[in-house]
Amino acid sequence: MLKRFPLVPTARAAWLAALAAPAALLVAVLAPQAWLVTPVAGAALLLAVLVDGLLAGRLVEWRSLAPTDVEVGEPFALTVLAEFGTGVPRRVDVAWQCDPRLAPGGVATAELKRAPGSDWQGEAKLAPTRRGTGAIERLWLNWQGPLGLGARQISAPLDSEVRIWPDLAPIRSKTLEAYLRDTEIGMIARRQRGHGTQFESLTEYDAGMDRRRIDWKSSARHSKLLARENESERNNQIVFAFDCGKAMCEPLDGVPRIDRAVTAGLTAAYVALKGSDRAMLFGFARRPEVMTPFISETRLFPRLQEAAAALDYRAEEPNFTLGLATLSARLRRRSLIVLFSEFTDPTSAEMMIESIARLVNKHVVVFVTFEDAELEALKNAAPDSIGAIAGAVTAQSLSQQRQLVLERLRHMGVDIIEASHDKLGFAVIDRYLRIRRSEVIAG
Repeated sequence: MLKRFPLVPTARAAWLAALAAPAALLVAVLAPQAWLVTPVAGAALLLAVLVDGLLAGRLVEWRSLAPTDVEVGEPFALTVLAEFGTGVPRRVDVAWQCDPRLAPGGVATAELKRAPGSDWQGEAKLAPTRRGTGAIERLWLNWQGPLGLGARQISAPLDSEVRIWPDLAPIRSKTLEAYLRDTEIGMIARRQRGHGTQFESLTEYDAGMDRRRIDWKSSARHSKLLARENESERNNQIVFAFDCGKAMCEPLDGVPRIDRAVTAGLTAAYVALKGSDRAMLFGFARRPEVMTPFISETRLFPRLQEAAAALDYRAEEPNFTLGLATLSARLRRRSLIVLFSEFTDPTSAEMMIESIARLVNKHVVVFVTFEDAELEALKNAAPDSIGAIAGAVTAQSLSQQRQLVLERLRHMGVDIIEASHDKLGFAVIDRYLRIRRSEVIAG
């Protein structure tokens, strides 16, 4: 219950006061004998502000509502409910002071509307841009009188926090559900026969079969050629590694690249768990930051989500040598490593290439990066000015350097995924399934 509400002039009253100055000057020039009109008008305006503020009414009760958990890029609402006793406010406004990751500039505003009954309600639609915990620190409520000259307002601290998680919308989508239903994994892992490393049964050898599948000992005992039917490999180790350096913290369509990568990685990890494989998450910048154990069940997927939420934004160059060496030491068997990273030029990518080369000797590596839409736009811009031509030439040079780095990685045996952020998740899933079918993970 609030009892004291300071009176303040509105913007309309301020404009009227500002217009009074030239009016007073005209009176002084044209009718000096009427000088008394000026102070009387000023006093009348002040009295109108006070009376209008009193007529604005008394705030009986208010509540501010906010969700406790949201996802990056997911719209949510800050809501305020207010009840007034006496008076009928002409306009009611609210403002929140909050973490900049919740609202641009750390400020959100809304206008309250009269709800059925006597309550007023308003909400601000927000979309968080970064993971973490965003605090909502203070609220201002301002309501005007019927003339719009005077207003009353309160300012109150808020003890509210919103936890911002990685975006898992693709996992909940009907698109992924249909995709899983159409793939070899499905919602229930089926046994795949004919390839793999785990023995399933013997079958009579037919022309066209791989000769390496012939079981010579069994063929000798049965006096006919028999081939081994193997079950597709399960329990593969899949590592989703994230570069958290400054290049990955740059925004892409308003959301940092690292958050786009986390969404794609978690979506692919969910598919891997559905296929009875094991998934872990690893993040590094100047030093390793997050490393989970291998998760083998979908019911433990929230552990990967919590670890992804802990990946911080680092305005520093990543240390690929330390990060990938730490990861390699952690892996006891051949694994598929899906590395999400970004680079700007061949010089900065040199240490990355050397570190990845050491991984390729023991593991299957997929390097995932984003298509640079801005670079492509500069390359394809109409050459209608000197600046546009210079920008196109520079963009072409940077694009060639970028492709040079990717080509070096391909020659080392690294699989490359370069896609736009809206297609990245399914591109990673497609590549994972292709590699899984090829049985190269088990070696």
